[in-house]
Amino acid sequence: MLWQYNELSIGVLGDYNCPRVSRTMSNQQRQVCFSGAVQGVGFRFTARRIADRHDVTGYVRNLPDGRVECIVEGESSEIDAFLKELNRAMAPYIRSQRQNVAPYSGELDSFTIRF
Repeated sequence: MLWQYNELSIGVLGDYNCPRVSRTMSNQQRQVCFSGAVQGVGFRFTARRIADRHDVTGYVRNLPDGRVECIVEGESSEIDAFLKELNRAMAPYIRSQRQNVAPYSGELDSFTIRF
C-alpha cells in the first residue's frame, strides 16, 4: 500500500450485513500516529468511544515505541470530525501527530481496539 505523507454502520441501520461506511468518491484511509504521553491514559478507549459517534471504521493500537497508531476509514469530513474530537479530548497527552493518507480499502467493518 502506498502512503502519501500529509502533515497536519453496523447496528445503526439495523441490518447486520450492512457496512458501516458507504463507499463514495471522498472516502479515504488515514494512518495517524500520536506521540507524547499517549499510552496508559485511556487513549484507545477514548478513540473507540468517539468513533462510535462518527461514520468511520478502523482501529487504534499502542506501538512498542510509546506512540499510538490510529487507522481510520470513511469520508474525509467524517475522519476530520473524528480526529478533531479525539484531539480535543486527548490534547493534554498529545505532543505531536503525523498523518498519512491512503486509498480507501473498505476492508474494515467497525472501529476496534487492537492489542
